[in-house]
Amino acid sequence: MIDFIIKAVTAVHPLELLLIFILKSVEVAIATLRIILISKGYRREGTLLSFVEILLWTFVASRVIMGMADAPIKGVMFSLGFSMGVYVGSRIESRIAMGRVLIQAIVSMDQSDLITGTLRDKGYAVTTMEAQGRDSQKSVLMIFAKRKGKEEIIKEIHRLDAAAMIITNDITTLHGGTIAAARKLLK
Repeated sequence: MIDFIIKAVTAVHPLELLLIFILKSVEVAIATLRIILISKGYRREGTLLSFVEILLWTFVASRVIMGMADAPIKGVMFSLGFSMGVYVGSRIESRIAMGRVLIQAIVSMDQSDLITGTLRDKGYAVTTMEAQGRDSQKSVLMIFAKRKGKEEIIKEIHRLDAAAMIITNDITTLHGGTIAAARKLLK
């Protein structure tokens, strides 16, 4: 048994194993980004990534499949690279933060005007609605923003109303309104 393990681990040059791991990680990171981008409506970018993804897959998979009988460790490195690629791809996407979000904040009626004014002064489109909470009147603020700036908005709302309830949702489609009108002006 030990002879089998030693043979399996030493049958391939360590640099080849490292290359399989790295290239598979890169390929799956690209695949993860592609899936996320396409689901958010970035079809062109997703299509370009798919070319690089399948190119890497073709070369790495063929190298692993051709040598699996002699060196099963290649399959292990391929699998480890896959797992690492999913993690890396999701981390990259969260840093890029493409797309838009809808931030809904339920705030006290007393702080509503201050929060709304502050956010609008910073250039955010804010829609407000009156609401009834369990114990008091509330105001619901709806803010459409880029994902990249959502943390700043959330911090600002919590700075002005520490008890605010905040919900965020990713948006794939947005038609009309102030944001769409501003986008048309910029074109």
